[in-house]
Amino acid sequence: MAVFAEYRGLPETARGASIALGNFDGLHAGHRAVMDAARIAGHGSFSVATFEPPPRAYFRPGDPPFRILRPERRNDLILAAGATHVFELPFNGEMAAMTDEGFVRQVLVEGLGVSHVSVGFDYRFGRGRMGHAQRLASLGRALGFGVTIVEEVSGHGGKASSTAIRQALMAGEPEVAADLLGSPWIADGIIEPGEKNGRTFGFPTANMALGDLIHPKMGVYAVRLRIEGESEWRDGVANFGRTPTTGLRDPLLETFIFDFNREIYGQRVEVQLIAYQRPELKFPSLDAMIEQMHKDAELAKEILAARR
Repeated sequence: MAVFAEYRGLPETARGASIALGNFDGLHAGHRAVMDAARIAGHGSFSVATFEPPPRAYFRPGDPPFRILRPERRNDLILAAGATHVFELPFNGEMAAMTDEGFVRQVLVEGLGVSHVSVGFDYRFGRGRMGHAQRLASLGRALGFGVTIVEEVSGHGGKASSTAIRQALMAGEPEVAADLLGSPWIADGIIEPGEKNGRTFGFPTANMALGDLIHPKMGVYAVRLRIEGESEWRDGVANFGRTPTTGLRDPLLETFIFDFNREIYGQRVEVQLIAYQRPELKFPSLDAMIEQMHKDAELAKEILAARR
């Protein structure tokens, strides 16, 4: 079993690892540096410990969606990067109440049996975020494990961080998010039936709710889409929004795939946001909306052709 949802009662084969510890939402350059440090300390072998749900979701359940990656995709990417195990540490009332020393003793030492821990320079842990990276290093020396503190990693003129990625997506700057992530941001999910208005306009769309994934700026994007189980990335144009012209509803990502006529309801897809084209608009008529949709599609084709 590569993914564990608990730190207690682990098999001995899962204990004793060099651990990369953090939130790992986005797996940006800073996260990859922390994993690389754990890999080096583990002589090529490492595991990752993160929290599920994220502390922010526990403390602020009313916040808008903020995840950059769904947990399943995050875990797949971590394992693909070479990790032996992913430990989803359950963030609940018990975890939130632990002191910094209590967390290290109960979770890292008694639970995971860590041999080494790598963290980012700004890592905080324990009740009220009382612990910090240097405190972890001090506790490690006292309790018999090593600690590597990874210094700041820059990207696009500032610190590579999940916050910066979220800000870029909400500002309609997917290129900035891609620079920080190392590749385009991907929204993934199951294609669901929509209102089916698009096919009457000549633009049948594959519709997906983003759920607890962060909601990017509403509007039209040049995108690429891949169907699960297939290798091809297909060009398209997508609108994320509430379709104010045809009737407001909960936000959906609606993708028109160029030169494609298959039904893919119920299938999982990945959609890369490549470039933001314009904000979502309310048109005075359906004819005006359809005319703009044709312009959007042509512009998306130009953008994607230029970014091969």
